[in-house]
Amino acid sequence: MSQATQRNACKTLDRNAIDALPRRYRANLFNCLSGYKPAHLVGTRSRAGADNLALFSSVTHFGASPALIGMVARPNPEGIERHTLENILETGIWTMNAVPQSMMAEAHQTSAKYPRERSEFDAVGLSRREIPTFGAPFVAESPLQVGLHLAQHTEIALNGTHLLIGEVVHVHVAEAALREDGSLDLAWLEVTALCGLDSWHCPPAGQRFGFAEIPPDET
Repeated sequence: MSQATQRNACKTLDRNAIDALPRRYRANLFNCLSGYKPAHLVGTRSRAGADNLALFSSVTHFGASPALIGMVARPNPEGIERHTLENILETGIWTMNAVPQSMMAEAHQTSAKYPRERSEFDAVGLSRREIPTFGAPFVAESPLQVGLHLAQHTEIALNGTHLLIGEVVHVHVAEAALREDGSLDLAWLEVTALCGLDSWHCPPAGQRFGFAEIPPDET
């Protein structure tokens, strides 16, 4: 079967078919529907001094003035520990560290359910970067590191997830990746993306277009 034929051979799922999907199949499918997502390691530290490092892909830009980035944390029903969420709500700060291609395996391994007393930094062999003015650890091997202060926390009633919006207070990035117009060359940094629960990708350099305006003859 040719690739064109395969693309035209579609599967349609209605609500009943969706509800009947096996749990793992459903999770894989619906994690892919939104397409490629940025891969970030989120670094936190509890008030007791325990470091945690967790992989997040549900991260999005919320605004540039003030500089806001949001991410979604999974529900925390009674009896289920969510170390990242608990640390952020406790201290109000976290770090967001982009995952380069060379760090994919270590980043993926942080998804294992390590106990609170076992730091993922030590478990997977990544290094901490500390700065005196910020109380959460950065990942030294990351080419793009961001420090955030919690600006807003909202629990989503529909499914119990938590929307955490942070204000950017620290940025650490390779100067060679910073273009004159302020944009970042993520391909130069070899920043990765995730699709689904376990599929990693390193996007190539993209195509840039100028600011979109209506042509004069159409105004």
